[in-house]
This record gives sequence, structure tokens and C-alpha cells, in this order.
Amino acid sequence: MTSTRTQGDHDLVVVANRLPVDRVVGEDGETTWRRSPGGLVTALEPIIQQYDGAWVGWDGGSDGPEEPLEQGGMHLFPVALSPQEIEEFYEGFSNGTLWPLYHDVVAKPGFHREWWDSYVTVNRRFAERAAAEAADKALVWVQDYQLQLVPAMLRELRPDLRIGFFLHIPFPPSELFVQLPWRSQILEGLLGADLVGFQRRGGAQNFVRLVRQRLGHKTHKDLIYLEDGRTVAAECFPISIDVAELEKLSVSDPVAERAQQIRSQLGEPRKLLLGVDRLDYTKGIYDRLRAFGELLEEGALSVEDAVFVQVATPSRERVDEYRRLRDEIDRLVGRINGDLGRIGRPAISYLHSSYPRDEMAALYRAADIMVVTPLRDGMNLVAKEYVACRHRDDGALVLSEFAGAADELKQAFMVNPYDINGMKAAILEAVDAPPKDLTKRMKAMRKTVRSHDVSDWAEEFIGMLKQARPDHRKRLRPSKLLA
Repeated sequence: MTSTRTQGDHDLVVVANRLPVDRVVGEDGETTWRRSPGGLVTALEPIIQQYDGAWVGWDGGSDGPEEPLEQGGMHLFPVALSPQEIEEFYEGFSNGTLWPLYHDVVAKPGFHREWWDSYVTVNRRFAERAAAEAADKALVWVQDYQLQLVPAMLRELRPDLRIGFFLHIPFPPSELFVQLPWRSQILEGLLGADLVGFQRRGGAQNFVRLVRQRLGHKTHKDLIYLEDGRTVAAECFPISIDVAELEKLSVSDPVAERAQQIRSQLGEPRKLLLGVDRLDYTKGIYDRLRAFGELLEEGALSVEDAVFVQVATPSRERVDEYRRLRDEIDRLVGRINGDLGRIGRPAISYLHSSYPRDEMAALYRAADIMVVTPLRDGMNLVAKEYVACRHRDDGALVLSEFAGAADELKQAFMVNPYDINGMKAAILEAVDAPPKDLTKRMKAMRKTVRSHDVSDWAEEFIGMLKQARPDHRKRLRPSKLLA
């Protein structure tokens, strides 16, 4: 239903590329809104309700609504995008330029000026909407790589605000970041925030180093000193999951029954290996399945006692790079199953679809080995979700050292995802590990995940942002953002 609240009275404003709701069009053509799944919504919903706050974001469609909405006790303020802006800002600069650049250039980034122009325009629109909804001296928390110019634009419009920014994906080293033609503008955009958060310590260090080298600002450890007298902090805030909710779900009778059913449908394999990812070239899906296929070819594993279930959630299917990846994986799975599978016993069960949370919990319970091998990942919450669901302290996690989760889940079987032989060795080590060793590893990882859940992450960031003192700060010149 439509909100009747006046503008400018929210003490907390979250600014994210997407709203925390999905549009649902019924058979009668009526539009309703459904809460989106995902950890970010879970983390921020109670905080927004506590502050009677607002959420500014895009609804995911073209030329969507702009009137405020109320959903689940949250005040939502949509930002509309045109079809051209979706193509240039979202599919173009955000996911065709920044995404591959920030993920070690696993794919070649595109540097197109019209994409950049659209990125500036849309970021300005988000900043203006946030400025209109924030109360005097409010907290504004900007989320992720699509909105890196918003902090400085918002500071220009509302110097009274405390502004935070969190990057959910990796922040690249200097050698990669400097390829970006608009590198200085991005850095200046982020420096509009009082607090800039990263998943890993290395990302914060990369940012501080670039600001010092490229913009000439003085720095000391994680602090950046600006000419206008402001101090910007760059900190590490590793994101987590709703551990209690997932543990409760995983031990429920329906999930336990479904986990048994999954194993039965797969022929009661001795070892069930599982991969769960968005279909994205950064996730290492192709190399992971290739490694498993080679283990079967070499006789180290057999389809009689081992099966690999790979869930690949559809993602950005309008982007050419993603369509090519889907075709490559389809061909690989077809070849492995054709060469090595048996009637009724495929080597790989490949599921190109998305599934509800209870089905994912059942898969986590059913799997003996979780294989999480991204080529680069900011965190990778799948690894933590698997650990949270192993209530019997069993199971094994094979984890890429290039995922942020590797900093915390140190008892996993670590791999370099570019090393196929090393990945095969780690999978075999997990397959053959004694139960006592697996229990010791899983207990330690479960303790780590329980000690810092997603609400701790959000409260820690908000707590540090509250300490910022933004009064009497100069406005940034628009030329710095638009040059």
C-alpha cells in the first residue's frame, strides 16, 4: 500500500541497487510486493524497523514505480530506471566493467564512455532520492559496486549526514584498478563516505593505498585525511548469515525428510558432492566439474559411489558472457555424463534453476562434501550456509583460498581453484578423511560461524558509523564527479 509519510524524516536510510522486495503480478494483473530472499535483507530489516528507516532502491524492472511503498514495516522509496539505463548502467558499467575488473579480470572488462555517463546519471538519481528522505544528521548506508559515486554526491547535497559505504565484492589491487579510465572519480566518490567497509582486510588496504598514490591524500593505517578536514576510515567487515534461522530450518522434520529423499533419488551414493552458485564466470564452476570428471576418468572415484550435484542459479542471462558460460557448462556436463555415466546414474546432476531456502537446506544436509571454488569472491555465503546446516558436526568443505570465507573457515580443505590437480587432490582428501578429522574441522568452523552472524555484521557497521562527526564539512565540487 502507498505510504503517507512525509519526506526527510528518516534517521536511517539504506541505499542499495535493489529494493528488498520483488514485484509479483497476479493473474488479474494486480501488482503486489513480496519480501526478497537473501542475507542483506535479513540483516538490515530489523535495523531499519528499529530506526523507522527507509530503503532506497530499484525494483528490477524498466520504468517502474516511483511512489513510496510500505512493506513489512519498512518504508521503501523506488528509483526508476529506463530500458536504456538498465542496459548501460546495470548490464553495462556495473556488470560489464566493474564486476570483471573487481574479480581479477577473469573476463575482459568493457570501458565504454556511454556506460560511464549512464552510471553517473543513475548514481545521481539515487543520491537525490536518499537526500530527500534522510532526516537531519541521519545515518545513510550505501551498498555495493553499482553505487560508488553516491557517497560523494550525497555529501554534496547533504553535508550534515553520516554516510557509510559497504562493498560486497572484492576491491582489486592497484595494478588492476588503474585500468579503469574513471579511477579517480570512483575513488573520490567513495571518499564522500565517513566509513568505507570491505569484506577482507586486503580490500581496505588496496583502497587506502590507491587513495594515497592516485589522489595524494595523507593516510595512516586505515585512516585517510582529506583537505576539507574530514577523516575517512577504511575497515574490514566480513559479512555473515542468519545462523540461528538456518540451523532451525536444517533440523526441521520436512528438511530432514527431504535430505533423505534426495540421497535416495541419487541412488544412495557413498559420497554426495555439492556445488551451489550463481551461474557466473567468477565462481569456478567449469573447472570444478572438470576436476570431478577427471577423477572419474582416472578411476579415483566412480559413478557407482560418488555423484556431484551442481546448482547453478540463472544470472544476468541477457549478458553475452553469461550465455557463453552456460553453453560451455552444458557441453561439459553432457560430455562427462555421456562418457562416464550409467543408466539411472549420471555422474553430474546439473540443475540450472533457483530453489527455495528449505530445499537448499535439504541439499546442504544431504551433501557429504561441499565444493566452493570461486576464482575470486568477496565472501561466499554458501560456504557458511553449509557449515551452519551441519548440526551433526560432519561433512567436509572444499574451499577456494580466493574466497573471503577462507579468512574465517580455516579448517576447510583449501584449494587454489586455478590448480586442477590440486583441486582433485583436495577433493580426494575430503572423500577419504577419517570421520574424527571431519568432526574436528566442522566443530571449529561451526563455532566460528556462530560467533559472528549477519546481525553482528550490521550492528558493528552501524555502531562505527554513528561515531562519525560530519558537521561543518565542505561540499565536494561536482566537477570531480562528472569530469
